[in-house]
Amino acid sequence: MSDTKVKKTNKVVKFFKDLVSETRKVVWPSTKQVINNTGVVLAVCALTGAVLFAVDALFGWLVGFLK
Repeated sequence: MSDTKVKKTNKVVKFFKDLVSETRKVVWPSTKQVINNTGVVLAVCALTGAVLFAVDALFGWLVGFLK
């Protein structure tokens, strides 16, 4: 193998070793935190959708009223 190919292989191996090392350092949230955060995200998405629907309906009504 050429010297550059060995260097590239070593870089790839080092990358994955570092990846595993950093992944082990992560403080993962508990199941309760994940469920709570998921609920918050879904609620905010539903609220945003409702507000956008209301604004769209209002503008649709206004455009229809002006015709």
